[in-house]
Amino acid sequence: MSYAKPSDKFLASRGISLVKQLTVDQIDALKELINIGVGRAASLLNEMVGFPICLEIPFIQVFTVEDLQQELIARFNSNYLATVRLEFSGSINGSAELVFPTESASTLVSILTGEDLGSPDLDAVKIGTLTEVGNIVINGVIGSLGNLLKQRMNYLIPTYTEDTVENLFAAVEPDDSTIVLAQASFTIEQLQVIGDLIFIFELQTFDQLIAAIEEVA
Repeated sequence: MSYAKPSDKFLASRGISLVKQLTVDQIDALKELINIGVGRAASLLNEMVGFPICLEIPFIQVFTVEDLQQELIARFNSNYLATVRLEFSGSINGSAELVFPTESASTLVSILTGEDLGSPDLDAVKIGTLTEVGNIVINGVIGSLGNLLKQRMNYLIPTYTEDTVENLFAAVEPDDSTIVLAQASFTIEQLQVIGDLIFIFELQTFDQLIAAIEEVA
């Protein structure tokens, strides 16, 4: 199954006025930090499943809630997605979400568990498997951010949800949050499963994150 990637025109129309909140150097530094965390998460996943899994972060964008919803619907050509959400707090507050089209979520679980697509047994292990995958990936990234930036961060238990894009982000306060979208590409052998890694930072916390990045840059 193929997914529509955002065109340059689409990204420009959605991103230019928002990305200017960050400088190019800040975006590059944040991308590098997230890439380090994703790399560590990939190593942990490789150990868990016993065969190579490659995770990459091709690009990072900053969005409003409304633009994020439109971006996700356009990218995945679907308004119904699967997510694993992990909330974190401390010197940096917010949440991180690993988002998949539901078909990709099922494919990933099938690959990881060996269960056939469409099997009732697949649904039985789906929530637990994807929650563990999300926990490993998100903890790897957030943990790396905290360690590299020397910021203390605590985590809640991750939760798995399938719902419409509007409902998934209905609780986000647009005036108090900054959303960083990092498109994570999972590659397993010749099969590609695409998901998005999304960070939602409280506005004041995001400013602190950027200040910490500038200190270590």
